[in-house]
Amino acid sequence: MTIEWRYTAEQDLGILSVSGYLGPDAVRRFAGAVGWVVGRGSGPVIVDLTGLRGWSAEGQLAITEAARRLAAAGRSLELAAIPADGSLVPHGDYPPIPVHPDRAGALTAHSTRHGEPVKGRHEWRTTGWRADEPGA
Repeated sequence: MTIEWRYTAEQDLGILSVSGYLGPDAVRRFAGAVGWVVGRGSGPVIVDLTGLRGWSAEGQLAITEAARRLAAAGRSLELAAIPADGSLVPHGDYPPIPVHPDRAGALTAHSTRHGEPVKGRHEWRTTGWRADEPGA
């Protein structure tokens, strides 16, 4: 099982929506998505996990590694709608990862009005991302 992803860059905020299961088989694909994010957009990145069915310990580690990678690029990572099976607790020298209950809460924290058109919006996604996926 793997993941699908969509990245939207809006002004000074990025949203990486992920669906599927973030397990050992999906870690490389997630790291590739993060590489895409690092090269495009600016400002904080909200990782929207609304469509994620779950994650493994390797998947959680991939999230914390993404936070480190983004921090090295001068950007921060935040989570929205983490899976119900646990919380993410970065340890050691990982950057802090704010967690929002849902996508709308994360956007509100950045004063972005959900549903309003945004100037300068760009979007990229995997070919498997369906229009009816959460966060679409």
